[in-house]
Amino acid sequence: MADAKIIPFDDDRSRPGGSPRSARRRSPAHSAASAVGTAAVSALPGQLDAEPPEQDRPGAGEADGTGPAGDGGWERRIAGGLAFLRRRVTGEYDVDEFGYDEELTDQVLMSMLRPMYEKYFRVEVKGIENIPSEGGALIVSNHSGTLPLDGLMLQVAVHDNHPAGRHLRLLAADLVFMLPVVNELARKAGHTLACTEDAERLLGRGEIVGVMPEGFKGIGKPFGERYKLQRFGRGGFVSTALRAGVPIIPCSIVGAEEIYPMIGNSKTLARLLGFPYFPITPTFPWLGPLGAVPLPTKWTIQFGEPISTSGYPLEAADDPMLMFNLTDQVREQIQHTLYKLLVQRRSVFF
Repeated sequence: MADAKIIPFDDDRSRPGGSPRSARRRSPAHSAASAVGTAAVSALPGQLDAEPPEQDRPGAGEADGTGPAGDGGWERRIAGGLAFLRRRVTGEYDVDEFGYDEELTDQVLMSMLRPMYEKYFRVEVKGIENIPSEGGALIVSNHSGTLPLDGLMLQVAVHDNHPAGRHLRLLAADLVFMLPVVNELARKAGHTLACTEDAERLLGRGEIVGVMPEGFKGIGKPFGERYKLQRFGRGGFVSTALRAGVPIIPCSIVGAEEIYPMIGNSKTLARLLGFPYFPITPTFPWLGPLGAVPLPTKWTIQFGEPISTSGYPLEAADDPMLMFNLTDQVREQIQHTLYKLLVQRRSVFF
């Protein structure tokens, strides 16, 4: 297999495949196939899902006897589940032009990630008020952990903690969309290719977009370089934010670096498999499948003060010096916050 390549975020090329897809409904046959594929990969720490309806949350309605503790609550949950399955089978649900399936994300994918988010990594979120309640914004975060679980936990953090329950649309490397099953799940969860065209369209629609400019350099770095930010590229994300006129929100994630301590990299296996790296950790591949279980570290996700782009003229997006300065400002703010959070934490696991 050929080496996986990354399409730079500041690359103006369109998504492979030509013209954008319009919003559409799925046929019954395709819907059933998608449901089977989703179930088959749901055991993997894959994508996200949005918050369940209020009456489905634990404790909702118990005071008046209509929640899970009462017959009415269970009846509603069963009826809702049956209605969801009927729409899946008949294809009576919508996806947007990027393939995002909001209902599946809310009802299934997010629910599968939430136990890992709440119980396993025990994620603490700070600064959620820095994300606007409406309109577009670009969240820029550090990237680490050998496997991209940090992006998935970031999606849950935004949706479950923001008062407006906003969804985060992540920009991903093209390798994600080359992998069977993972490709389909990523699209349904709202991920799209990390190219300028897709990012601008999402921001123009008022979406919250997430980007991790370190890419494979960050997620695949050795354990000895943990929490040291890698290069942020040529500032393509800054240019996109300026053109869209949306704020840039720096985000710092502590805890992901230690889930798979990468002590080695088999470059030969990586080339054979077409991966950017092949990690060797204290448990993988020595323990087989058990080595793929992440360590239960304690996470903190902090959203920093927004960096406004509204005061710049339109031509500012083509100024390389301004791009460099703003990119460096975002990077330094994330790095400084990482160091501050590391000093504050008591333990890697508690």
